[in-house]
Amino acid sequence: MSSPAAADGAVSGVVLVLPDGEPESARGPSAVSRAAALPLARTLARAGGRDGLVAHVVRYRGRGWNGTEAQLARDAVWAADEAVRRYGDIPVCLAGHGMGGRAALRAAGHSAVNSVLALAPWLPQDDVTAPSEPVKQLTGRQVLIVHGTNDARIDPELTYRLAERAKKTNRDTCRFEVHSDGHALRQYRAEVRALATDFVLGALFSRAFARPVADALAAPPPLGLRMPLAAGFGSLPRQRR
Repeated sequence: MSSPAAADGAVSGVVLVLPDGEPESARGPSAVSRAAALPLARTLARAGGRDGLVAHVVRYRGRGWNGTEAQLARDAVWAADEAVRRYGDIPVCLAGHGMGGRAALRAAGHSAVNSVLALAPWLPQDDVTAPSEPVKQLTGRQVLIVHGTNDARIDPELTYRLAERAKKTNRDTCRFEVHSDGHALRQYRAEVRALATDFVLGALFSRAFARPVADALAAPPPLGLRMPLAAGFGSLPRQRR
């Protein structure tokens, strides 16, 4: 793991940021994907510094998921183990984009993990007809999935169906849709980072969530799983309860 930022004093919570990867690859970890994950880690570390939050970008052993090996998920579990070894019994949030989002969801069963943030998580296309992604490991965790409606790489409906299955056994699951945004979630980057910050700090430190997040977690499907991310989210103080 690597730490782009660390809070002074005692550490009270950890967020492990999981970079994107590839479905199949024997190559080493991608420096480009790691660099793309750093801004989110830095944003979260700055926002949670007073609470004792530390953020790490996980260094994978390679860049491939590689079928049943689920290598990136294994690396996420290792990172959670390492966080416990370093910091003790404190809550951990797994946050990932693309294939890193899939790894975060899959590794959520680790005993230290209390929350998962999955940004445009990569899911296999056969999830439509024969769901292959497990959801049982999400039970007892707070889960936020974010997906752009114009994602040309990953069908947003795949994450909706995953969230729908997860919601049946874990009520603390919600999903936000970013209208007209693509896979990288660049068009509304500020809003996505504000949403991620609100969720991560709320989940790790029991802060009150912004009203849209609280409403999405409380709402039954499909409302809480198709919550629109409003332009300007996070810029108005009145969004908090």
